[in-house]
Amino acid sequence: MKTIALELVPPEVEGGAQAAAEEGQKVARVAKETGLDGAIKHLMIPGMIEEESDRPVELKPRMDVLDFWNSVSGELDDVRGLCTQVTAFHDKPQLTQRLHSLRDAGMDGIVFVGVPRTMADGEGSGMAPTDALAEFTDVVPNRGAILIPTREGEQGRFGFKCDRGATYGMTQLLFSDSIVGFLRDFAKQSEHRPDILLSFGFVPKVETKLGLIDWLIQDPGNEVVKKEQEYVARLAEMPFEQKKRELVDLYKRVIDGVGDLGFDISVHLEAPLGVSKPAFEVFSEMLDYYSPLS
Repeated sequence: MKTIALELVPPEVEGGAQAAAEEGQKVARVAKETGLDGAIKHLMIPGMIEEESDRPVELKPRMDVLDFWNSVSGELDDVRGLCTQVTAFHDKPQLTQRLHSLRDAGMDGIVFVGVPRTMADGEGSGMAPTDALAEFTDVVPNRGAILIPTREGEQGRFGFKCDRGATYGMTQLLFSDSIVGFLRDFAKQSEHRPDILLSFGFVPKVETKLGLIDWLIQDPGNEVVKKEQEYVARLAEMPFEQKKRELVDLYKRVIDGVGDLGFDISVHLEAPLGVSKPAFEVFSEMLDYYSPLS
């Protein structure tokens, strides 16, 4: 898809369209202040579902993806939409209607995701993501799958998703260069060359207190992820300039490592604890090094 996408989490329902519009205005303002005016081509809006009770930041009811998109998109010029869609709670007719609505609203790509961590794969009354990937090829031209390079068995899992019809993979937040080895091995073992959205996130100091990013990337018993969590903890404590150097250097290592493997690369930017000028300053320097739009 060759894009730069910014992830925006829908605001709480009680804030309504006004809160959504204000979020769009904030993005536009901070982008202009940091040299990113016009650089962001897609908003990536996750469909929010109830997660475990131990989530560090309480997940109050959030606006629906469509409602949020319709409110926020008017504040940003020439920006299209990407989103995630949980499939496990919709039967085929319901999911068909939902996907048509998302496409009609301007969603260029949809990542099909499964059940929350509180449920086992296969649970839920609706369709499995892999079934949706195969079923809706005529409805959604850009069909995405989550890619977690540090997860055990991910080579086979991602390959199967591509077999079923995934045209792109959106990575989990990257806090190591594990994705480089993953894609190098995948390129050797598979003929699939899906587009890849590489996800990079800003780590603010408040992460030290809240631990949201630590929770988002958790994988108990996984030593690689444990090292990433330790790195996130160190980043949170660093002075801003040092933190920026670390994050930009990571970005450079990943970009340099995957550039010649035959995948079309896009960039997915996340500020899990909220849009801020420091986050956008880091993103701007990343994109100075490499932009998929150049």
